[in-house]
Order: sequence, then structure tokens, then C-alpha cells
Amino acid sequence: MSEHVVRRPALSPSRASDFKQCPLLYRFRAVDRLPEKPTRAQVRGTVVHSVLEQLFALPADQRVPSTAQDLLHPSWSRLLAERAELAELFSGEQDPEFGRWLEDAQKMLTGYFGLEDPRRLEPEACELLVEAELPSGVLLRGYIDRLDVAPTGEIRVVDYKTGAAPREIGEAKAMFQMKFYALVLWRLRGVVPRQLRLMYLADRQNLAYAPDEAELRRFERTLEAIWAAILRAGRTGDFRPNPSRLCDWCDHKALCPEFGGTPPPYPGWPEPDPGVETALDRSD
Repeated sequence: MSEHVVRRPALSPSRASDFKQCPLLYRFRAVDRLPEKPTRAQVRGTVVHSVLEQLFALPADQRVPSTAQDLLHPSWSRLLAERAELAELFSGEQDPEFGRWLEDAQKMLTGYFGLEDPRRLEPEACELLVEAELPSGVLLRGYIDRLDVAPTGEIRVVDYKTGAAPREIGEAKAMFQMKFYALVLWRLRGVVPRQLRLMYLADRQNLAYAPDEAELRRFERTLEAIWAAILRAGRTGDFRPNPSRLCDWCDHKALCPEFGGTPPPYPGWPEPDPGVETALDRSD
């Protein structure tokens, strides 16, 4: 009989961001594991990410716009085969909404080629799982869209965003995610990434940022404080709601006490592993 392997609980950028936004949202997602219905925008982002990952697996001279467009529909078909429930997003491929959705994805790929020429790049890795333990014992885990390493050893972290260029909240959330990756890489390799680059494909905009070691040390303390607060809430089940304008987009609003709802009975802590992060989490 094979032993059941329990992954040690870890902190991912998505779940850390959830707790910062609303501790109750963190509980619903990481502890209760309540289902959420994927949106068309999330799924589109997942498909576009998949296309770009496949593109960089090809020889450099094949990384051209027509190849990316050719990969789009097969990537959707594979995702649909893996997650049959996504078929509910459209009434079928003849649905005009599906046609518009596919066209938007095509425009994002076109937007990508407006930002850089992938034939001139040789990333070290795409969709890279990284994991590092901080000196305090906090375990960090996440996926990086793309890691570029120069011959001189300088590191660039690249993240594709398939939403519109960020406003105040979106930009802060995106930069939190990128600093998370920078910290993990620094702890793993002893090198502070030279650049954190967000590529907003819909708007053909880049947002680049250069962190420094002092900033990453401060960010490390922030993550340690978040994890300590999560563990305190986990022991008692006291994950409090934090209402904001983001509540209108929450799948669990009907269960929130702030809106007259009642959360399900607390299942206890720890497990399930709150470090799990899906492709849909990273597709915004």
C-alpha cells in the first residue's frame, strides 16, 4: 500500500494576497476549498499563458506570430479535455461569444509580439515552480511565468498579464506577486533579480521594476507577519471578513457575514495545504 504524502503547508503569492485582501476569503479558498466558477477572462488568460509556454519550447526561428495563433485553438481544446466543466462557459464553438473570446485571445498574442521578439530570447525556464524556506521557517512556493538569465548571471522575472493595464489595486497586487518571486529567487540563488517585468498584453504595456536587497528583506518580514497571522487565525478559526469594493467580484459573497451570510462550519487547521496555486490563480 502506497503512503499518502502530505505536502507541508506553504505560502503562495495568490494565497498571501488573499489573506491581505480578506482573511475570510483566504479561509474559503485555502481551508474550506470552496469551488469557484472560472470566468471567461481567467480561462482566456490560462490559454494565452499556455501558448506562450509552448512557443518558447520551439526553436527560435519558429517563434513567430502565425505559430502562436496556430497554437491557440489546440491549447483551448486540451484545457477543455482536462476540465470538461469549462464547456459551460459557452453554448458551443458556434456561440458568437466564443468567437469574440477567441478573437480577444488572438489580439493578446498579437499584443505580445508588439512588446518583444521571442526569437531573440532564450529563457532559462517557463512555468517554473520555485520553493524556498525563509530563515524563520516560513515555506514559500509559487510558479514563475518566465525566468530570463543573462550570460553575466543577471536575472529577469517576467509575468504575463492578460487583463487591462492596472489601476491602483491591480498594480499593487501584481507587484506584491513579483516581489514574492524575487524574494524566493534571492533565497534560492543568492542573487537579487535585476528586473521584475510585467507585460500587459491587452494594452501592449510593460511595467518594469528593479528591487534591491533591503527591500526584499523588508518584504520577507511582511510575509512572515502574514504567515504568523494565518496560523493564529487557523488555530481559532477566526478568519474575519474585510469588506472592500472587491467584494462585488467575490464568489463567496452569499456566505459572508458582512452581507448576511453564514460561513460553513470551520473544518479545522491545518490541511488542506494552503500553498496550492492553480493556473487560473495566475491568469489575471
